[in-house]
Amino acid sequence: MELGTSQVLVTGALGWLGISLVKALVAGLPDYESLSQPQPNLKIRCLILPGQDPGLLQAISPTIQVIQGDLRSPTDCNIFCENSQDSILFHTAGVIHPRKISEFYQVNLDGTKNLLESAISAQVKRAVIVSSNSPCGCNPHPDHLFDQASPYYPYMNYGRSKMLMELAVQEYFRAGRIETVIIRPPWFYGPHQPPRQTLFFKLIRDGKGPIVGSGENLRSMAYIDHLTQGLILAGTTEIANGKTYWIADHRPYTMNEIINTVERLLESEFNQICAHKRLKFPGIASEIALVTDSLLQSLGIYHQKIHVLSEMNKTIACSITAAQQELNYSPGISLEEGMRRSLKWVFQQDGGLG
Repeated sequence: MELGTSQVLVTGALGWLGISLVKALVAGLPDYESLSQPQPNLKIRCLILPGQDPGLLQAISPTIQVIQGDLRSPTDCNIFCENSQDSILFHTAGVIHPRKISEFYQVNLDGTKNLLESAISAQVKRAVIVSSNSPCGCNPHPDHLFDQASPYYPYMNYGRSKMLMELAVQEYFRAGRIETVIIRPPWFYGPHQPPRQTLFFKLIRDGKGPIVGSGENLRSMAYIDHLTQGLILAGTTEIANGKTYWIADHRPYTMNEIINTVERLLESEFNQICAHKRLKFPGIASEIALVTDSLLQSLGIYHQKIHVLSEMNKTIACSITAAQQELNYSPGISLEEGMRRSLKWVFQQDGGLG
C-alpha cells in the first residue's frame, strides 16, 4: 500500500477497530491485492488511554510509538500530534457504552475537536474520522437504505454526540483548515472483539440469541477488515476529501440470518453443542425499552442492555455504493467467512466462550 505519507497517527489504538487498523498498516491486508503489502518504513504513532498496557501494540511492531493520553485534554492531544506534518490521522477512538451520558459529548464531540485543533497546529494533512450509523438513526421503512444524502435523525445521545461531531468536522473542512473524511460503520464484527460480542456468541450457543419481533429486520454489518480497508482508502483517495462514506459488508442481513450463521458455525466447525432455541420477544419489547431508555438518558443515566434491546427490532441498513464507486472499496468477505474468523479468534483466547 502507498499512503502518500511517511507517518500515520491512530487514536483508540487498543480498541477493536484500532488494533485491526494498526495490524493492517504493519503487515498489510492480504485479502485485498492493492493493500496486501505494507508501506516500508512507515512511522506509526498510537494514542491509548492512561493506564492501558501498550504491550499488544509493541508486540505487533517494536517500532510503533505509543503515547498515553486522553482526548479530553488539549495538552495530551498536542503531545500526540506534535511533529507530524503531512501525516494522516485515523481517529477511531470514541465512547459507545459510557457510565454517564455526559461522556458521549466530552469524548465524541469535545475530544474530537481537541484532537483536530492539535492536528491542525501540527499541520497534519488529512483526518479520517470514524462516526457511526447512529447520527441517521433507524431506517424509515424496511426497504430503505441510508446513503450520503440521508438526513440526520440521531438515535439517542450517542447518535446526537456523533452527529454534532460530524457537523464540527465538516466545519473544519469548509474553513479549509484540514482535509477530512468521515466514515460511518454500522455494527461490526471480527477478531479482537470486545466481551459484549463474545457474550452475543455465547447467548446464541446457549439458545438465548435475542430475536425481537419476526427477526426479519435488516442490519448492515461490517467485517473488521472491510472497515480497515475503507479507512485506508479514505486516507489515501484524493476525491474523498470533505466527504462522508458508509462502510459495510456487500449487503445487509436479517437478524435471523446473522444468528443462524453463528449457530451453524459453532456446531459444524467449533464442536459446540447448540440449544437450537431463540430468546424471543414481541416487537413491543423494543418499543418499551426505547421509552425506558429515553427516560433514563434524560436523567443522565445510561443502561447498556436496555439501550441494545431498544434497537433489536429496528432496520439499520445502508448503501455502500459511493464507497465502491469513489474509493474502489471492495468488501469481499462473506458473513459466514467473517464470522468464522471471529469465532476462530474467540476460541484462540483463554476461556473461549466459557
